[in-house]
Amino acid sequence: MSVKVLKRVALCSFACMMAATAVAQVTPYGWRGPERNGIYPETGLLKQWPAAGPQKLWETLDVGKGYSSPVIVGDRLYITGMNEDQTKETFSAYTLDGKRLYTVAYGTPWDQTYPETRTTPAIVDGKAYVISGSGEIVCLSVADGKEVWRVDGGKVYSRKTGNWGTSECPLVFDNKVIFTPAGDVTTMVALDKNTGKEIWRTKAWGDTGAYVSPMLIEYKGKRQIIGSTAVHIFGVNPDTGAVEWDFTEWGSPRNATGWASIAPNTPLFKDGKIFFGHGYDIHSYMLQLADDLKSVKLLWKNETMDTHHGGYVELNGVIYGSNHHNNSQGTWIGVDWNTGETLFDSNWENKSKGSIIAADGMLYAYNERSGAVGLVKPARDKFEVVSQFKISKGSGPHWAHPVIVDGVLYVRHGEALMAYKVK
Repeated sequence: MSVKVLKRVALCSFACMMAATAVAQVTPYGWRGPERNGIYPETGLLKQWPAAGPQKLWETLDVGKGYSSPVIVGDRLYITGMNEDQTKETFSAYTLDGKRLYTVAYGTPWDQTYPETRTTPAIVDGKAYVISGSGEIVCLSVADGKEVWRVDGGKVYSRKTGNWGTSECPLVFDNKVIFTPAGDVTTMVALDKNTGKEIWRTKAWGDTGAYVSPMLIEYKGKRQIIGSTAVHIFGVNPDTGAVEWDFTEWGSPRNATGWASIAPNTPLFKDGKIFFGHGYDIHSYMLQLADDLKSVKLLWKNETMDTHHGGYVELNGVIYGSNHHNNSQGTWIGVDWNTGETLFDSNWENKSKGSIIAADGMLYAYNERSGAVGLVKPARDKFEVVSQFKISKGSGPHWAHPVIVDGVLYVRHGEALMAYKVK
């Protein structure tokens, strides 16, 4: 083998190692799958369901009200909820056949509209990390739910929130837990995952906070945290807390009337490109990250895709998600990753929007009004629902994002959690 070939092999191996390391350093047990992009690494799943839907393995009606998703680690399932009088947020552990092992209270919920729990826990090295609606960052032992440490981030960092308090799922990597209080003290902080002590804090813009769970990306051998406030989307050096770029050429027309932009979706990242979109006429944007991770430029803007808070996924060069027409209605849409062209904009189930994930080459859509769960075949020209069934248990809007682990589809509706066999 020639020296040139050997060098190429070595460089390729190094690049692959760097990419694998970046993914491995973020827990796979948390918000929207291992890479926070809504894609679950499952294989051998059903491509069509029976007419009545997939086999229900079990259900429980005692997880407490909430919009968060379950997290499955080994032979346990973990989920956050509310106690009966809705004065405390709770953390619960279940067996994988739905038997509750324990429930502990860990924090104070948001005390105004929509107080239900929304933090999906991050599980790392036998510990669970959660963030309450009032901005408390709490570390618990998953063995028994006992508290390891807590930081009242809402008070310590004088968080500045919009109408719905803190809605963030912890990003945990290396020895750090990331929280985004926004406001006049700082924008984002890193806490030691073992003690809760502050490691670094970023500069402050004075912004109102968003409802976005940050993500860690790797590009050109370097890592960066991507976060958002109501005004800025930005990149942070994960080692120092230095803000390396920010982008503000977005926002809702309602800003002119005093509304802050309402940003609730974690971005997507692929090949140096960052996609994000939000409801309330903020629309969607594609940014190109510079090779040195110090700046971004706008590649395209799409004024049709206007995702509320159901997230989006990218498969085979198409971004799939739902549109926000108003708080109760919307459509399902596909947009070309490279060009921003709208490929289709379709109605499904009472003209309602919802959340979306993907696994084994198929899409899973959860309609927030009707409770319909759809198995969707990806296509560039239509929203092709192959099979569907409806969730009949639980209460409130169907806002929790579904989860797929080991061939089981988990769907939450308020206080109810159901498990279905999809393999």
